[in-house]
Formats: sequence, C-alpha cells, structure tokens
Amino acid sequence: MHDVAARAGVSHQTVSRVINEFEGIRPATRERVLAAIEELGYHRNLSARALVTGRTHTIGMIGPLIPDIGPLSTLHAIERSARGVGLHTLMTSADATSESATEAVGFLLGRGVDAIALVAQQQAIADAVAAMRMDVPVIHLLTGGEPRGEAASIDQRAGVRLALDHLIDLGHTRIQHVSGPPTYTESQLRRDEYLKVVAERQLASLDILDGNWTADAGYAAGGRLDPTATAVFCANDQMAFGLIHALADAGKAVPHDVSVVGFDDTSEARHSLPPLTTVRQDFVAVGHLAVDLIVRAFDGADTSETKQLLPELVVRQTTGTPRI
Repeated sequence: MHDVAARAGVSHQTVSRVINEFEGIRPATRERVLAAIEELGYHRNLSARALVTGRTHTIGMIGPLIPDIGPLSTLHAIERSARGVGLHTLMTSADATSESATEAVGFLLGRGVDAIALVAQQQAIADAVAAMRMDVPVIHLLTGGEPRGEAASIDQRAGVRLALDHLIDLGHTRIQHVSGPPTYTESQLRRDEYLKVVAERQLASLDILDGNWTADAGYAAGGRLDPTATAVFCANDQMAFGLIHALADAGKAVPHDVSVVGFDDTSEARHSLPPLTTVRQDFVAVGHLAVDLIVRAFDGADTSETKQLLPELVVRQTTGTPRI
C-alpha cells in the first residue's frame, strides 16, 4: 500500500480510502491511485486486514456432499449476493452424519469465517451444529420451516397444499404420493402435509410410494401405482419425470389417464413431455435472504421472526380433470 501511495503521490490512508470506496475522494486522486494499483499489480492482504479488524468478511458455506440442484442454486446465490455487499465466501461439504458436519464447521471456524450458512435438510446435520458452541451467526438453509434457529427457507406445507388444492379443484379424489427419502426434513414435511390434507378433505387413502429424489425412483414408483389413482403428487420434479416415463411405457397418457404434479420447478420442467405442472421453489431468493439475515446479524438486528418464503404453483400441461 505504501508503494502505491508513493507512485500516486498520496498518503497510504488515501489509498486505503480509495480501496474501501469511501466517498469524498477527488476523482483525479482516485484515478491516480487506481492507475498505480494497476501498474504495480497490488492486491490487498486479507489476512493482514483480518488481524487489524478482527473480521475476515467471509461467509462459510456447508453444502451437500452429493450435488443437488436446489441447494447448489442457493449456495451460488449466496456467493453472488455476498459479493454485492463486500463479503466473500468459503465453501465445504458434509454428508448426513454428525461427524462430517462437525468436521465441516470446524474447518470453517478454523479459517475465521464471520458467519456460517449451511444446508440443513437432514436432522443429523442440524443436531450436530446445534451441539457446537459458536460465536458467529449460523443460518440454516432449506429447512422447510422446521424451527432450527435462524433460517432461510421455503414453506413446504404451503407448497403441498397448492399442489393438492389444484388437483382437488380439478375433481381428483384419488391422489397418490411419491415421497422423498425419510431422512430429509423437507421430504417428511411434504409427506406429513399430504396425509393431513387427505384426512381433512376425506380423500381416498392410497399407499405412499417411497422414492429417493431420482428419476429412476419415479419410474419404479410408476410400476407400483394404485390402478385407481387418477392423480399423483411427486415430492420433486425428477421423480415426476420418471413417473411420466413409466406411465407412457404402460400405455397411459398424462394427463388424460393420470395427472401428475411435481415440486421444485427445475429448468427441465418446462421441457418435459408434456410440460410439468409443479410447485416452484425460489432457491435463489433463499440465498439472498440468507445474506440479508447475516448482514442484519452483523448489525445486531433481531432476525428471529423472519418469515418463510412462499412457493408458487406453476400450472402447465400434466394436470387435467380426472377420467370418467
């Protein structure tokens, strides 16, 4: 920084003010400093800065060990949103064990992160993090609305009701469910809410078909579908795609014979045949909300009453009135 100051003919305090985008610097002075930075190839030493300020301005992120489009979209949104407010990100991953989650948190804390955002879709990860003593804000991502401290999440129960109300309004009373893995909080919430709506609306009680989020699981569920079911609510889009494939192989048309609703609104949902009716989750908005919560926590604000984001029903061509 002193070299830059000497080249630009200013004090090192002025260089610092230019780098940190303080107002009140004359345009000509700012241009000289920036030109000197370019000529000398100067880069700030963030480690040295952290020693002075006590802050690294870094958000630690913990993602799933196996890539999944929703969480990865949220983590990418956090990275972009963080840069917009002058923060950096550092990412690691963890599987669904307390040991892995503890190791991931320790890795991030050992590098001095100022906050942690973690994908907390499984109880083992949430429990492991809750058992650790930390002096930094921790934001749980995609919890589905379960109370786990500070969270940026989408209301899963509301999403299930959007899907089922749509099918019921079309006249369906025999709606089967293809669920996600029971270890995932969001999967369990969707299953529980499905059963609650079935009881409330006095719909036919059909067996729940267990899946694992994959299109292969949806295809396999198609072979076990109740022959009297006129509609299927799938816990994610990928399983819905597999189910539609299985129905086509069985000579059944969607939605003429069976209506299908997915969950997530992945980019492929617009291009399946037919295009998929689904519940849209705004994973990018979750990332932006997480950064907003972290910045507010830095400022000492109370974020405990943060509302869940609401999903949206996207009606396309896989749903219609039940066959006679």
